[in-house]
Order: sequence, then C-alpha cells, then structure tokens
Amino acid sequence: MRFGRISKAIGLAAAAALALSACATQGPGQGTSPTGQASAKQGGTVTIAEVNGFSSFNPGTADGNSDVNGHIGYATHSNFIYIDNKLNIVRNEKFGTYEKVSDDPLTVKYTVNEGVKWSDGTQVSAADLLLTWASGSAFYDDAKKDPNTGDIVSGTVYFTTAADTSGLNLTEFPELGADGRSLTIKYSKPFADWELAFGTPGNGGVDIPAHVVASKAGLSDTDALVDLLKGIKRGDPEAQFPANETLKKVAEVWNTAFDTKTLPADTSLFLSNGPFVVKDIVPEQSLTLVRNKDYTWGPVPHVDEVVVRVIGQAPAQVQALKNGEVDIIAPQASADTVEQIKAVPGATLLEGKQLSYDHLDLNFSGVFADKDVRTAFMLTVPRKDIVDKLQRKIDPEAAPLDSQLFVPDQAAYAQSVKDNGSSAYQDVDIDKAKQLLNGKEPEVRILYNKDNPNRVDSFSLIRESAAQAGFKVVDGGLGASDWSKALGNGTYDAAVFGWINSGVGVTGTPQIFKTGSGSNFNGFSDTEADKLMDELVLTTDKAKQDELQQKIDKRIWDSSYGLPLFQSLDIKAYSDKVDGVKQMANQTGAWWNIWEWSVK
Repeated sequence: MRFGRISKAIGLAAAAALALSACATQGPGQGTSPTGQASAKQGGTVTIAEVNGFSSFNPGTADGNSDVNGHIGYATHSNFIYIDNKLNIVRNEKFGTYEKVSDDPLTVKYTVNEGVKWSDGTQVSAADLLLTWASGSAFYDDAKKDPNTGDIVSGTVYFTTAADTSGLNLTEFPELGADGRSLTIKYSKPFADWELAFGTPGNGGVDIPAHVVASKAGLSDTDALVDLLKGIKRGDPEAQFPANETLKKVAEVWNTAFDTKTLPADTSLFLSNGPFVVKDIVPEQSLTLVRNKDYTWGPVPHVDEVVVRVIGQAPAQVQALKNGEVDIIAPQASADTVEQIKAVPGATLLEGKQLSYDHLDLNFSGVFADKDVRTAFMLTVPRKDIVDKLQRKIDPEAAPLDSQLFVPDQAAYAQSVKDNGSSAYQDVDIDKAKQLLNGKEPEVRILYNKDNPNRVDSFSLIRESAAQAGFKVVDGGLGASDWSKALGNGTYDAAVFGWINSGVGVTGTPQIFKTGSGSNFNGFSDTEADKLMDELVLTTDKAKQDELQQKIDKRIWDSSYGLPLFQSLDIKAYSDKVDGVKQMANQTGAWWNIWEWSVK
C-alpha cells in the first residue's frame, strides 16, 4: 500500500515509477541507532520547519495525502517496517512480525507483539490490521466507472484511499488469529509489493485505530466492527447490491473524522502508536510533538519534544535557521538558497536528488476533453526555460524530465525516453499549436500553490508562452494549505505540482495513472495502460517491471496527458545544536530517522 505523496513544493511523487530494489533488514534496538552507534544525549527539543500547514491525522486518504500530514503520521505511528535512506525495507520486529507462509498461493501472516498499544492504552490488535486491510483493498466496492473518465456511474466506493488498491484487492477476507493480534491474508495471484502491503508509518500503515472508528460509527466495539466486515461479501460491479449503510458510516469516519487543522478536544481522534504524540497545534503556524512515554516497540527517540514551524518561503526558513528559531530546514532548492545556507554559521548543508518531479497535468474534461487542444497546450510549455530559471543555477546539468515514470539515474530512463514520444515536446512549437487550435482561443484555468515561488514562476512562464498560441490562461493559484485539496474537484483545467514517493515498489504507478484510482486527479483513462498496470503489480522480475513501465510511459505520452518538467533537487540543512540529521531522498525526508535526532 506504499503510495506517492503530494509534496511540499511539488505536489508529489513521480515516483510511481521509481521501482528501486530493496532488501529487508532487521530493525534497530532500543537505545541504539540503525548503524549501531552508541546512544546520544537524551532529552531536549528539536524544531523543524515545514512548508505547508497540517490538515489531517489520516494521511492515507486522498484529501489527507500531503507531505506534512505524512511526516506527522510517521512520527506518531509505528509499523512492521520502515524505509531507510538507502531505500532498504527495514523490519521492526519490536512492533511485530510478518511471515510468508506460502508462495502458492501467496499467503502472509502478520502478528502484532503483545504490549504494543495506542496512546489511550488499547492494544494494537487484529481489528486494527483488518481496518487497514479494508481501507486499502477496495474489497467491498462495487462501483462501475466511466471507462473514459473514471467517474462513478453506479455502485459504491467506501474508503477514499490515496493508495493503489490493486494488491490487497487480490486477497480473500483475512483470517484473524485466536490471539487477537494476528491476521493472515491470502492472495489469488502473486503480488510484487506484498512486503509493502501494510505500508509504513504515516504512509498507508497501521495508522487509524479500529476501536475509535467503531465508536464514532455507532458500533459497540471492535468485535462488532469485525463482525460487520466479515458479514459483507466482496463487491462486484457486475452484481451490485444496495450499499451497506453501516459500512458507509464506518468508511465516512475513516475518510473524514481525522481531518482537522486544530487539536481536537476529543483525544481519541489523534491517538498515537508510535514514538511521539501531538500535544498542540496552532493552525498554519506550528505543531508540537512530545515523547510517547510508553513507546518501546521500535527505535526510541533521544529528544523529548519536536516543534514543527510552518514556514513556506525558502529565505524565511534560512533566516529562521540563522536566528536559531529552527534547527532543521528542508526548503525548496535554488542557487540562492544554497548560498544563503552556506553563509549561516555552524549550519550543515545536505544536497542530493529527490525521488520527486514537477509536472503539468491536463484534465481529460472541459476545455481539454479534445486531445488536439491538450497537444496544442503541451507544445506551448517552455520546459527548457522553466529548467533554466528554476534548476540550472543550482544544477548546471539540469534538463527537462522526459519520462512520467523514470528519472535519469535509473537504467530504464534512456530507453523509455527513446520510445515514449517525448521528443515531440523538446521545444516550444507555437505554429503547430496554432494549427491544432484552428482559430480557437481556449480559456485554461491552472491550479498551483501560489505560496510556492517555483510554482509561481512555472505558471508565469507557461501563461506567457501559451498566450502566443491563443490560449487565455487564468490564474487558479491557491494558498499552501488549500491547493492540494482542490485536486480532482473540477474547478480547474490544468495543475502544476509534484509527486514524491518511497522509492520502493511499483504500486505507485497505478495509484496515479490507473482509471479511477485515488490519486488519478485528471481523469486519465487508457484501457491498454490499465491492463499493463494490472500485469505490473503481479510481476516480481525487475527487468520485466521496467519493460512494462516503459510501455505504460508511452501510453501516457501518446494520450497527451501533460508534461513532466524536471526532477527535483533536495536540500536540507541543520544547525550545530543538533545531531543525527541525515539525507533522505524519499517522501519521509529528514523525518525518516527522527529517533536519531539529538540535542548537543
């Protein structure tokens, strides 16, 4: 259930395509770092800057799927695995264990250790695992969708997950163990990402307590929830039946009850089963985490408190670092920002490539329902100018990204670019765009984060160039805390944002590009691409995965989907007051080893 996430500066992960290999390793024990180093100084407060404001305690929903929500989810939850900064899957056997019981059929048993608890003292149980399975499997859905748009025409979708449901949808109803802490799932076919099926903390993992959902939905207890889920048969679009109203209530709680910009008076809505608990939120300004004193089932943090400050602008983040107002920053990359960080006394700069990319997506409806209009607009996008303005100063070798599914440091990138048709959009071609428009002057409303300088610059350059072909581009920019929720709501024609992912697995591809998927915001639908993605999630051979994704990449380009702009650069910096901050290219960012942060 690993999925791409809308990122602070970009939107989110390209990375649907970033199918990098990973190996499973044993997790760290209490009091040591993953590298086995001795314990650092205990106690103190670390302050970190985030670009966007917090908005949901459930980052697994389509609306809650943002980077800051995922970071808070990561700090407040634990799971069977996490991903380290070498993109290895690390088992956390202090939380629980999972075992492949059989290869044919693929069968996996999960067991949560006794004593692993929610912060209200409730044992993390098989019911929690079952709810995670139910919300990530689409098992009960029977919706029929328009093959051209992905819109629901009949039937029901219960849980509005951001994740791709292809993998867990291959499973039967799970078997719950007599111990109340184990669950066994059996797949009808092989599943490439089986080891990621229950996600990672804050990223589709065991993040939402079943006993709270049951209570809020009007059920007596988790046994009633389990009985409800057990008593409803698998949904079938070809044999629809009336929606189960009780399950709709359960799903609605999961979908919306944990969305908030303030700290709820009801503490059950922000329970933790991880190293930290949220103590305070000042909307759009700050969030405070304090150590979960009962937490022993995973890497135990050194610090007692983490304060998150919302600082959208890169110069303001650097100034806050210089003033000692924050200890860790991850601002949007630019040459100016790098130079400013280098001038901060005692600051350490970390640089690298992110598993993310900026892109322009065109809706397959409204003004862009006509493929010729989509193609014409793509021909006006000044990708080289955008890269020159936003990336070249910090990375002299920066170039437009020519794949929707791969980035240049992947072996499959060059071959995919050779075959996918991206060569038609290397340069702006206003004359050809005019020919395709044939005198029309379409109005195009573009959604973007108006508080993000890179987004503003990209929008301005696109608008200026598109106007030369006759397009009337309307500014649809929204603020940092609002733009991502507008994705997919039909109020715009195109969007400039980005994707960032975990760097492991392949299910990010159907999450974004499959007909009707939770993160398919622009209505892209291609029957052949869907078939290829169905095959992809069943394929364990890396070379075959690359081959399938190259074919999918071509189908996306052939459809005039939109344009990838550039792979994002990653910069982080931290002050000499703290230790333990390490580079990480994926969506977890600096938070990936929060337990190693310490105050000198």
